[in-house]
Amino acid sequence: MYLALAALAACIVMILGLMTQASAQTANARPEQMAGYVRPNDMGTGALLFPSKEPGYFVEAPRLATDVQIDVNGPIMRTRVTQRFQNPSKGWVEGTYVFPLPDDSAVDTLKMQIGDRFIEGQIKPRQAAKEIYEQAKAEGKKAALLEQQRPNLFTNQVANIGPGETVVVQIEYQSGVRQSNDAFTFRFPMVVAPRYNPQPVVQTVDLDSRSGYAVSDPVPDRQKIEPPVLDPRENARINPVTLTINLKAGFPIGEVTSAFHEIETTTLDQLTRKITLKAGSVPADRDFELSWKAVAGKSPYAGLFRETVDGKTYLLSFVTPPVTATATDKPLRREVVFVIDNSGSMAGPSMEQAKESLALAISRLKPEDRFNVIRFDDTMTVHFPGLVEATPDKREDAISFVRGLTADGGTEMLPALEAALRTQGPVAAGALRQVVFLTDGAIGNEGQLFQEIQNNRGDARVFTVGIGSAPNSHFMTKAAEYGRGTFTLIGSESQVAARMGELFTKLESPVMTDISATFEGAATGDITPNPMPDLYRGEPVVLTAELDGAAPEGKLRIVGKAGDQPWRVEMDIAKAATGEGVAKLWARRKIDDLEASAATIADPATLDRQIETVALAHHLVSRVTSLVAVDATPSRPAGENLTETAVPLNLPAGWDFGKVFGEKSDATEKVDEREASAESQTKLAMLTADRMLAAPTARAAGLIAEANNQVNLPQTATEADKQILIGLMLLAFALAAGSTFVFWRGQIAALVTSGVRRHGR
Repeated sequence: MYLALAALAACIVMILGLMTQASAQTANARPEQMAGYVRPNDMGTGALLFPSKEPGYFVEAPRLATDVQIDVNGPIMRTRVTQRFQNPSKGWVEGTYVFPLPDDSAVDTLKMQIGDRFIEGQIKPRQAAKEIYEQAKAEGKKAALLEQQRPNLFTNQVANIGPGETVVVQIEYQSGVRQSNDAFTFRFPMVVAPRYNPQPVVQTVDLDSRSGYAVSDPVPDRQKIEPPVLDPRENARINPVTLTINLKAGFPIGEVTSAFHEIETTTLDQLTRKITLKAGSVPADRDFELSWKAVAGKSPYAGLFRETVDGKTYLLSFVTPPVTATATDKPLRREVVFVIDNSGSMAGPSMEQAKESLALAISRLKPEDRFNVIRFDDTMTVHFPGLVEATPDKREDAISFVRGLTADGGTEMLPALEAALRTQGPVAAGALRQVVFLTDGAIGNEGQLFQEIQNNRGDARVFTVGIGSAPNSHFMTKAAEYGRGTFTLIGSESQVAARMGELFTKLESPVMTDISATFEGAATGDITPNPMPDLYRGEPVVLTAELDGAAPEGKLRIVGKAGDQPWRVEMDIAKAATGEGVAKLWARRKIDDLEASAATIADPATLDRQIETVALAHHLVSRVTSLVAVDATPSRPAGENLTETAVPLNLPAGWDFGKVFGEKSDATEKVDEREASAESQTKLAMLTADRMLAAPTARAAGLIAEANNQVNLPQTATEADKQILIGLMLLAFALAAGSTFVFWRGQIAALVTSGVRRHGR
């Protein structure tokens, strides 16, 4: 028995020794031994860190640099975006980057560079592309997946980026130049603004004569469009962008300007300019806008371009009606409902721009006009009980109300739009109802807004004014299109007077209506947009068309009415200039037409098939198609874990982080219910190593604890060995206790027996 106890004691000592050694090995494990995890103290330089489930360990976020080349040829643009994903960590990662593109972009190319090789992406139905990507990711192959989340918002996923590796992904798209009056412009968006996504609503429904509940989520893809956002108060701006523009206007170029960035312009000839950023590179935190004009007297008012693809002819036409065709001396009686966004995302310069713009608009009202003002955040106020006459005292009262607004809270836009369209009473005889919406459009439930405009616009026209450094251009343009109005973008206070002046001219001028296009002496074509929108002063008719045959003849005829005055223009198709990329633009706009017709198509699957047919034929990314590129050779060794991380984004320039995501007096303080979801969804607990090193221990512990509740990364390093040793130790103690109990029970029994014998004697 004593030998058994001695052996058991030796076993316990050995187990304790092994446990101590294992514990020491775990404590001293290097970051590369923890599946790519790191500790703040291991970092030699500042780095963006995602908290992991392994206590005290983090994962470095992929880093991104972007090069942009834009080739402008007349009204057509070809853009190449090169994204360089760098993995600074010691493990294998999958990076996800949410990025914006122009809302009319026809994305047709995805290339992934592996060493000296370029792998061309293939267009596939969305689900098929996703399955190909996931399989390649599981097999350790490098792969890239480009998906459209909104017409102006895309995600790029890149799998199996090795330790220290850089993977290059190129995206190319076709888009168009915008013309208004005598200015030609385009915007290249650089950052996705954080979006307010209303929470699902539970409503009672009737299911087979039984009462039940159904959850209707206004933003079903919220996880896809909520990338992590850096707090600029605590992190340096990241994601540097370089930009080169080759401008071939097709006419003698006069003034070239950029509203928000300093540029350097090189004159190559009378028709051509090369533009670069003066700083070389800039952080991706605001849209880039370029404008150019023709030299005096050389501005074109019409154009026709042609491209032949697969035996079909595609046309792009623009024509600006002469001002005399829309002139009138009869003043318009207007009923204007102004809606202003004063939510948290508007805090700072955006709010000042919006208030100044609205005050200017109210001051321009005439006494015969009627108006009202509605403001909204996550609450709403309708300033007057109903439409009131624009007398001087009412205008002053409304301007005072507007100037007193402050930005805070969420962006519940739908109730305000409903109030503007539904509660202002019928339109007076002979009057024109106009709804002017001033907002940054930072919402995820655009579909609800579009449906409200389509269903309840009535005789009103909706005008959108995009405010700030990164407005949601998709919302602005489509809301104005569905509302038969127009949109205006204001990115700085210096633009308020000029841009609002242009808007006033449009609001106060007659509209060209009943616009249509036909072909004479040529095959009937598929024309987009369909129907043609109304036009406002200075705006051109822009259309694309698909015609059968490689060399059609005949004329394109466009007609319309300005008041009671007819207007018509004809263009000879045979004289159209060559325009590479016209077919892509037609396909993109055809898809837009199909999306807009969703309400008239009973079966959503039918709509999806129609969109898929056009997108696959023209190799375009859409809501139902994606581009996927896969390397044939596996690169991640078997057994190596893969960590999913998101590329963080900058907060748009001028935004107030605290107003958007909520101020916190302590790292562990609970935010209110309204902002809790938005805050967790944007993963505010991302930290930098420098910040962690400087923070007090308690503060750091609180941030780590909070972050672990917000970012769920795969737990690829556990304490299983330690737990097994502890289990063995407990088993050994149980055996020791049992043996001891048996031994002493035998000893007691022997003593009792001995005593009985002595007593019996």
